Amino acid sequence: MANLLSGKIAIVTGASKGIGRGIAKALGAAGASVVVNYGSSKREADEVVREIVEYDGKAVAVQADMAKPADVERLFAETKAAFGAPNILVNNAGVYHFQALDEVTVEQFHRQFDTNVLGPLLATREAAKYFGPAGGSVINISSIASTNATAGTSVYSATKAALDSLTRVLSRELGPRQIRVNSLSPGPTDTEGTRAIGVFESEMGKQLVAGTPLGRVGQPEDIAPTVVFLASDAGAWITGESIRVSGGAY
Repeated sequence: MANLLSGKIAIVTGASKGIGRGIAKALGAAGASVVVNYGSSKREADEVVREIVEYDGKAVAVQADMAKPADVERLFAETKAAFGAPNILVNNAGVYHFQALDEVTVEQFHRQFDTNVLGPLLATREAAKYFGPAGGSVINISSIASTNATAGTSVYSATKAALDSLTRVLSRELGPRQIRVNSLSPGPTDTEGTRAIGVFESEMGKQLVAGTPLGRVGQPEDIAPTVVFLASDAGAWITGESIRVSGGAY
């Protein structure tokens, strides 16, 4: 898989930690030049760049708030300046906050929808300006939460359902320009974020793991290979799909 993405240029949003970090490293290992986007975790983003470069890959870190149009435009301009026009976009940046219905706030609603839905919309719009005649690949990182009706996840689950819908619509809209748009839905995954809030110690987390046929929590490295495949020419006939990478969890 070392040269599968040779000559490709990829932007991975929210790539300083967790699933995004795993994806960025896998794309670099497959030969892509990688822009490691981060919101506030510069030290972690620089570490991801170091790890990619250490194995003869090419990478730079670029800060951008993906919910801000000016930041998104700057991210793509800096990508072009560093490596050339991108042809892979992984919309991974996301936030989550779990709460019962009577605890939902307007602020949390907008924070999650701005990052999880508006961000990918803005980034994909900008990507379409930069992708050349050969098109490119947009991969949205969704979640099984988009269809898994788990109490206390109303806003987060709604953002991921919206992202899946966005994937289908934009695959049709951008298909004539040879731009493929797909989404991946990870199941319960061990990341800095899930560990920090004790997801897998909670009753909800225990139920999620118990409902995973392969019997364990996922790792970022379980998600990344499917992203590499969809970003490569091997996935050239796949668009508009939402693929579960979840150990069988629904």
